[in-house]
Amino acid sequence: MPTLARLGNIQIRIFAEDHVPPHFHVVTSDGEVMVRIADLQVHEGSIDRKSLRTAIEWAAQNIALLEAEWSRLND
Repeated sequence: MPTLARLGNIQIRIFAEDHVPPHFHVVTSDGEVMVRIADLQVHEGSIDRKSLRTAIEWAAQNIALLEAEWSRLND
């Protein structure tokens, strides 16, 4: 499970052979969410709003990387 980015205490990860829809995990010390790559909406889980906002902002700027890593690890 590669960690694609570390943003302070936030980790952005994509797991190999994971279920659809294509998504990434945002992991903090307080929780974890799965975010759909297609629309950057939370699919499951819960973390604090500030961490989620930071992760979504990063994801919006790195959507091509997220799509490429999902394809590499799950196609």
